[in-house]
Amino acid sequence: MKYILSPSLLASDFARLGEDANAAVRGGAEWLHIDVMDGMFVPNISFGGPVMKSLRPVTDAFFDVHLMIERPERYIDDFLAAGADLICVHLEATEKIREIADRVHEAGKSFAIALKPATPAEAVKEYLPLCDMVLIMTVEPGFGGQKFMADMMPKVSAIRTMREELGLHYHIQVDGGINLDNLPVVTEAGANVIVAGSAVFSKDQTEQNAKNFTARFQTL
Repeated sequence: MKYILSPSLLASDFARLGEDANAAVRGGAEWLHIDVMDGMFVPNISFGGPVMKSLRPVTDAFFDVHLMIERPERYIDDFLAAGADLICVHLEATEKIREIADRVHEAGKSFAIALKPATPAEAVKEYLPLCDMVLIMTVEPGFGGQKFMADMMPKVSAIRTMREELGLHYHIQVDGGINLDNLPVVTEAGANVIVAGSAVFSKDQTEQNAKNFTARFQTL
């Protein structure tokens, strides 16, 4: 699988969200990672469907929507209507994984499951045939700028091994503290979709930072 950069808009300047998004895309980012937080599943609040809907006409990038919210089934239709291309829900946040996956796939969009650091890889195994992607959190979800948890790499490798054993084709995404220094570690473990926030978004340097990631992909 090829490597994909999905910069986290949580680290962007919200006053210039569209500009930052387009700068990242010019730098080679194919996806944009949109972190939605409700202050309940995680101890922070970010943005929701209305902001996504406003951003959608500004860019053709693939919207990679990470729902860090309780009972995400309540809002799936809203985020689909706002322009999501992929909807990722936390295994720990809902008992309706199959229902959500069906709704997302019926809309012609991609479905993913995210795992918090304490959740073992085996917990998601029964749902892997439903997944277009699995997200392994490499920080505790809820805030940007945290330190990368290298001890999550065996979990990434386990998700890759299960993909091979089951004959599946889902992407493996990592999110949390990713930078150019630890990028080889996560790709070697099996990740191919890279979420990076503060390592990409920086005033007047976002485009170049994204270019640095996409150039580094060519050497891995």
